[in-house]
Amino acid sequence: MDNLFQQNMASVNRRQLFGSAASGVGVAALASLLGRQSEADAPITNAVGNGRSDLPHHLAKAKRVVLLWQGGGPSHVDLFDDKPTLREMAGKDIPDSIRGSTRLSTMSSSYGKWPCVPAIKPFQQYGQSGIPLSQMLSKIGGIADEMTLIKSMHTEAVNHAPGVTYFLTGSQVPGRPSMGSWLSYGLGSESENLPTFVVMTSSDKSKTCGQLFFDYYWGSGFLPSRFQGVRFRNTGDLVPYLTNPAGVSQAARRSLLDDIARMNLEHLADYGDPEIDTRIAQYEMAFRMQTSVPELIDFSKESESTIERYGPDALVKGTFGNNCLVARRLLERGVRFVQLMHAGWDQHSNLFTQLEQQCFDTDAPTAALVQDLKERGLLEDTLVIWGAEFGRTPFGQGDPIKPNGRDHFGKAFSWWMAGGGIKKGTVYGATDEYGWNITENPVHVHDMQATILHCCGIDHTRLTYRFQGRQFRLSDVHGEVVTGILD
Repeated sequence: MDNLFQQNMASVNRRQLFGSAASGVGVAALASLLGRQSEADAPITNAVGNGRSDLPHHLAKAKRVVLLWQGGGPSHVDLFDDKPTLREMAGKDIPDSIRGSTRLSTMSSSYGKWPCVPAIKPFQQYGQSGIPLSQMLSKIGGIADEMTLIKSMHTEAVNHAPGVTYFLTGSQVPGRPSMGSWLSYGLGSESENLPTFVVMTSSDKSKTCGQLFFDYYWGSGFLPSRFQGVRFRNTGDLVPYLTNPAGVSQAARRSLLDDIARMNLEHLADYGDPEIDTRIAQYEMAFRMQTSVPELIDFSKESESTIERYGPDALVKGTFGNNCLVARRLLERGVRFVQLMHAGWDQHSNLFTQLEQQCFDTDAPTAALVQDLKERGLLEDTLVIWGAEFGRTPFGQGDPIKPNGRDHFGKAFSWWMAGGGIKKGTVYGATDEYGWNITENPVHVHDMQATILHCCGIDHTRLTYRFQGRQFRLSDVHGEVVTGILD
């Protein structure tokens, strides 16, 4: 008898156990056992606007978000935070009293010399607001009156992947939902024919930056996977497997999907697994995208002046310029969150050559996106974010006599924002004369997360998801809304 019992138990897999348990102890009890929220796990339809019923918490200034992620760490003292003292002290060490006990990467933490390196190109005041920016960002300077420049960002991270993960998920350790996933989960979709959350990646032409784009930068973590970002590819089909196989008509594919959906719905009724609902939603979205994606990347109706505005690479697939143009088209078609990730700012040993090239590749497309949104009446309710995981050191890296780069620096750096809910033509926060320490209005990672959600009508303390017995949120257990940058 004991042997028969053990054989029977061995034949019951985990899925069968939970499936039978659902009918035995009840779905509510099972949800409690698994440490999940019943609201979060309820089957989700494909209807537009299928976010949480308790959102928004307040009037949203931003209906959609575009995150222009500049991977590698752009230098704030070269681009956004002009420091005459660095010019006056060029080649001389930054004083110990300024440096203090700042945590640096292992590449420079043991240095004995800390030579000041001034901005490699002059700064200039732009717009009626007179915001000073590097002349390498002249096109972005043209939209200075639309932005708030934040000079007081700071983070604990000193390496790339933890730093990116921290901003996008609220933790330096991978595994939590990304910002776009939180917004997809909370606010739902505004588009029937395109994903709620789209990701595009690009890199500098010389491929000087070795950082990788990990899937968890746009992953859904412990949220159902239907909330993860959909990555558009740089080569081949924009999204794989959208086209019908040879010999399969549209009607045949529709019939096949209907049959699969019926089987999946029966499976969902038996097990209540939200990933089954995800599978149904993905099949349906893929079918609708067969029409929407070709139209999305058909630029034939874009004017020559618009294409020219995005720069020489505007029609070159996989470039930052092309991604910015596609991003505008996604936003005007109702995509909730667009995440552009561009690598190439990690200038440890090529600052004097690569930084200017990087600015050339990204400056015009960035400004064009903001200008385009404004001309189409979309900027007022679209939040545009330009930033990275950290900045770069005010001292030079490499030979102390003739440094040729800058190391990672999270103690103080700059971001800028524009559009939905953000003040125009404003500078917020300040650093000391070396660009090392924040002297006014510090903005931490979690403060930025709280502020972004606030612009979208969300109280960051109330958008939560229960997992493994704990209520998680994007801003972890920290963060304050930065009211000083809000319109």
